[in-house]
Amino acid sequence: SRAYSLVDSSQVSTFLISILLIVYGSFRSLNMDFENQDKEKDNSSTAGSFNGNSTNNSIQTIDSTQALFLPIGASVSLLVMFFFFDSVQVVFTICTAVLATIAFAFLLLPMCQYLTRPCSPQNKISFGCCGRFTAAELLSFSLSVMLVLIWVLTGHWLLMDALAMGLCVAMIAFVRLPSLKVSCLLLSGLLIYDVFWVFFSAYIFNSNVMVKVATQPADNPLDVLSRKLHLGPNVGRDVPRLSLPGKLVFPSSTGSHFSMLGIGDIVMPGLLLCFVLRYDNYKKQSSSESCGAPGPGNISGRMQKVSYFHCTLIGYFVGLLTATVASRIHRAAQPALLYLVPFTLLPLLTMAYLKGDLRRMWSEPFHSKSSSSRFLEV
Repeated sequence: SRAYSLVDSSQVSTFLISILLIVYGSFRSLNMDFENQDKEKDNSSTAGSFNGNSTNNSIQTIDSTQALFLPIGASVSLLVMFFFFDSVQVVFTICTAVLATIAFAFLLLPMCQYLTRPCSPQNKISFGCCGRFTAAELLSFSLSVMLVLIWVLTGHWLLMDALAMGLCVAMIAFVRLPSLKVSCLLLSGLLIYDVFWVFFSAYIFNSNVMVKVATQPADNPLDVLSRKLHLGPNVGRDVPRLSLPGKLVFPSSTGSHFSMLGIGDIVMPGLLLCFVLRYDNYKKQSSSESCGAPGPGNISGRMQKVSYFHCTLIGYFVGLLTATVASRIHRAAQPALLYLVPFTLLPLLTMAYLKGDLRRMWSEPFHSKSSSSRFLEV
């Protein structure tokens, strides 16, 4: 009973959904690499010297400088939201809704492709300057727009969670960590960022900045529009304020409280999981080459068969469980990255050292000495 009191249904839902989002986003990212390489092969066979870089334009790779300055930029954004939320809330809500629409359409795309495949060819339909889109892309975007509109009208937490899930998957799939060094820089900086703004911001700003920004609802754009246009007291005034999809929330079985997890606590460890999944695949495809000298002590073959992805995923689960138990014991918000970063990075670094892959993973592991075209070869 004590264990149930520490981890109730809302925490269980948070565990399952966050892990599923990370796994799904990582495999979507890997699948995008497969598709990009297929396009590069097709283009190189038809255009000779074509380098194929255009297939990767939508993918953003974080370098060391960006990893160092990202926590600083996040801190500045947090302060802007803390001090000027009333002034920027409508713009921020609209921008978030647009991004959530695109991200949720990306989340729905595989399902829409499955549904439209039997009855529609995969030819793209031209919309002039807007571009060319398949029937599946149009269907997923239409469903996403419909969901966002319903969310704006109702403000329901389940719809907000759906949009947050789309944002998580899209960010994990489109943002890449190129090496273990960049991963350590980014996650270590974000750990310090998370700890400072949760534990120490109250001493400076007389309020927990992180918690206040995360939980503060924004005015509904429809309400603001009706007041600006003087449409009358009954037009657009009954819509609720919106809790923005920067987090996942799940109610407990009794409905007495919600469990909350920021999408940064899913996306940032998710980027590390995506990196190690890509490395596992790269190492598997390059098994004929030497991917690193044997580790100290000549570790067993069973240890060699353990993938980095599974090791890091288990670490994420243990870290999330520790953060949840700590929040229930202390009855206060906890910086989840304080627990997630050590429980994911330390096992990964240890296993990489034991397997002899640490030096290779530390700096640009996907650039093969012999040929870069072996990366993720199908």
